[in-house]
Amino acid sequence: MHQRQPTQLMKKNQARGRSQVAMDKHFYIVIICALTSLHLLLVQAARQGQDIKCGACRALVDEMEWAISQTDPKKMIQTGSFRINPDGSQSVREVPFSRSESHLLEMMEEVCEKMNDYGERVDPATNRKTYVRHASRDGTAMDLSDVAFDSRVSSSLKFACETIVEQHEDELIEFFAHETDNVKDKLCSKRTDLCDHALKIPHDEL
Repeated sequence: MHQRQPTQLMKKNQARGRSQVAMDKHFYIVIICALTSLHLLLVQAARQGQDIKCGACRALVDEMEWAISQTDPKKMIQTGSFRINPDGSQSVREVPFSRSESHLLEMMEEVCEKMNDYGERVDPATNRKTYVRHASRDGTAMDLSDVAFDSRVSSSLKFACETIVEQHEDELIEFFAHETDNVKDKLCSKRTDLCDHALKIPHDEL
């Protein structure tokens, strides 16, 4: 017995089915490509955000340490309570003015304005961004051939700096009052986790 030949309608349905399968495959490929692109964009945005936070933290440390170094180290200030204790003594002690809480708070109110003096440098190997001064403090000429500096960079750094000061004020006071060695890595990476790669960044010149 011979098999019946497919009718014209069956052929149309089969063709339509193959077409639908092809369209579905194409749709899934487009969706996968779109999701992959979105993921890469999100990763890149997160990395750029991390670079900004890290750069602002390290620049903030540089500026604070430089300002501290410009204050007379012999100048002292009394801190503590002036109340008389039961034994007749007072809980007052002298500390260097440059690292006193009142002086540090005063400097922190102005430090983020210094972000206007920073530019952006992109590592061609990793595409990671670091931020360096484009104006030396002593007037020395600087090589800025690979540094971009514009309002977008400075405003982003300033906003990140202000956020750091607001969210980590206690840590900043603690570190600048007592720490003098390797403050950038201790504060920006180990303590606040603002730099995911801070330990790999060479120390900037003050």
